[in-house]
Amino acid sequence: MSRLFEPLPLRSVTLRNRVVVSPMQTYSAKDGIAGDWHFAHLSRFALGGAGLVIVEATGVLPEGRSTYGDTGLWSDDQIDGFRRIVDFAHAQGCAMGIQLQHAGRKASAQRPWHGNGPLTREDAELRNDAPWRAVAATAQPFDRGWPSAKAASTEDIGRILEAYRSATRRARAAGFDVLEIHAAHGYLAHSFLSPLSNDRNDEYGGDLGGRMRFLLEVVRTVREEWPADRPVFVRISAVDGVETGWSLKDSTVLAHQLAAAGVDVVDCSSGGMKLASAAQMVARQPGFQVPFASHIRRHAGVKTMAVGLIRDAQQAEEILCDGHADLIALGRELLWNPNWALHAAEQLDPENHWARWPIQFGWWLKRRARANAP
Repeated sequence: MSRLFEPLPLRSVTLRNRVVVSPMQTYSAKDGIAGDWHFAHLSRFALGGAGLVIVEATGVLPEGRSTYGDTGLWSDDQIDGFRRIVDFAHAQGCAMGIQLQHAGRKASAQRPWHGNGPLTREDAELRNDAPWRAVAATAQPFDRGWPSAKAASTEDIGRILEAYRSATRRARAAGFDVLEIHAAHGYLAHSFLSPLSNDRNDEYGGDLGGRMRFLLEVVRTVREEWPADRPVFVRISAVDGVETGWSLKDSTVLAHQLAAAGVDVVDCSSGGMKLASAAQMVARQPGFQVPFASHIRRHAGVKTMAVGLIRDAQQAEEILCDGHADLIALGRELLWNPNWALHAAEQLDPENHWARWPIQFGWWLKRRARANAP
């Protein structure tokens, strides 16, 4: 059997294959509620053969959203919309995950198609999207032209931790199999980690141990509320850039701590900080973040998920066979082709690939293939 289509047990959850739909924000919720759009958007990946679908970054507090269009789990009213999606995916044999986040200093933002900057009075007048003051690791604004945030007090941190706890309880009630904590891309947890954004002088700042403290407290809080037999993932930015800020060495130390706190998979992304003009982002090329997943897997002894410009089935197969990662996450490639996993199976497991299709599709398509055969 192809490695990509080998099942993966994670605690009591067994993924039918190693293809994961990466969380992708669609900025289309109202009051944080997942509606028909989200059902149609996410269900097609379950029909398309993915092993695990992870719902987009979902706010644990209304002020922790990036935009007014983010999904949320700060209210019990938001459970049923997710449960509907989860139930459908389960009926297709697909596991479902949800990514919890607090946007920190990147909160109160416009949807990308409205400018992707901070909300302004004009947004309030045009769309009733009034700006709010973000709560963040420090008062430092995300970028030039962004407003300063409120530096989180210890009381604020306690309230945010309880919001993670409550959101975890709601994720459990919705029936999710996997819970992922977003600690990448410049959002709140990442901004505590990175020395580029954390100049606190209390127990949540300073040395590496202090900067890791907030995320580890989030993980422990979530792990207390999340069932012991279901896995927890954490997405990190393995580096901020090239030899600047948060480093791969830091990520390896963190990964050890995450595993000890009950994390099952480290999802290895990168970037998200606004870098000084002299600093460099990691060059984007096919599989550019795979070396991070490989390093952390080898040196921290924890399962990893590779993500970032992974486009074809053979590339994904080689990443797994070479021991660089345990899971393959795809994002925009699946927007382009929601049936990517099924087409990958046709290449890697041609003898059995028809059995992977939903019977309602496969019954017809197998006959179509016979009719088109030379």
